[in-house]
Amino acid sequence: MGNSLICRAKKDTKDNGSRSKRMGRSQRKMLAEEEFLHKQAFSMALHQHQLSQRFDGSMSRRIGSTSSRRHTDPLANNEKKVLESLEKIKFKKIVLLHGEGFGAWCWYKTIAHLEEVGLQPTALDLTGSGIDLTDTNTVATLAEYSQPLIKYLENLPEDDKVILVGHSSGGACLSYALEHFPEKISKAIYLCATMVSNGQRPFDVFAQELGSAERFMQESQFLIHGNGKDKPPTGFMFEKQLMKGLYFNQSPTKDVALAMVSMRSTPLGPIMEKLSLTTEKYGTGRRFYIQTLDDRALLPDVQEKLVRENPPEGVFKIKGSDHCQFFSKPQSLNKILIEIVQIP
Repeated sequence: MGNSLICRAKKDTKDNGSRSKRMGRSQRKMLAEEEFLHKQAFSMALHQHQLSQRFDGSMSRRIGSTSSRRHTDPLANNEKKVLESLEKIKFKKIVLLHGEGFGAWCWYKTIAHLEEVGLQPTALDLTGSGIDLTDTNTVATLAEYSQPLIKYLENLPEDDKVILVGHSSGGACLSYALEHFPEKISKAIYLCATMVSNGQRPFDVFAQELGSAERFMQESQFLIHGNGKDKPPTGFMFEKQLMKGLYFNQSPTKDVALAMVSMRSTPLGPIMEKLSLTTEKYGTGRRFYIQTLDDRALLPDVQEKLVRENPPEGVFKIKGSDHCQFFSKPQSLNKILIEIVQIP
């Protein structure tokens, strides 16, 4: 009996020791993964900062030749035809504009693929976004928010044009650019974006999900009062769990983790500003719209209403994509972007 108890006690001690070791290994693994994500986000931010020093303005762009990858990756016949077709395209510059809270960093997958097929993508940080150090509470107008894009277009050679791609509220910057620089823009691609009509506010597009602008300004718990509680709100930022449900319901875990440590507050003034758009300028632009069909931030029926009320030249759809298709459906997005680029 005594020996039995001793044996059982030794076994229990051994089991407890094994369990504690397993728990220790599990905890160390979780800490290691968390540390890796933070290092990855820091590395990306540092890389973007280095690029911003290399170029004027806050922009990120992958540098380097991709010819070696072209030789090592076998291309199917149709892919070769695409490459040959893209080589003949006159305007190869593509400017990528992020949506609310995001930055140039969110386009890293898109940039990589577009460069591989010979295009020239550039992702801009809008004012107060990404690694742009401007305090978002000081950004009051759409013109101020769009300043990096305005500067880019102003410095573009006279005989050159670009293709603009705007995600979410970044669509308002596309519309602003079409109105003020129509001669500089070859095509404008709205990616589940705020393609508003004349006299509308970008915020109006999200009213079905967030309520009216007036109610949001008075009651929302996500508002930021940068100039004091007794002054009008200057920005907003959703709580992390809400962001995950609205933006990333189909996105990979690692991309969501990157977003959670990289997203910033959004200036309120630019999305509450009514746009003044004319048929003589904005109306002459070539607009395309890409719909995301599993989107919880900008619902599919809202996107359908946008293209119905303000018809673009072409409409494309991505099945199974959340609001951040550059994370959830990068291959589908890249295919559509290349298809639009090739449209004469």
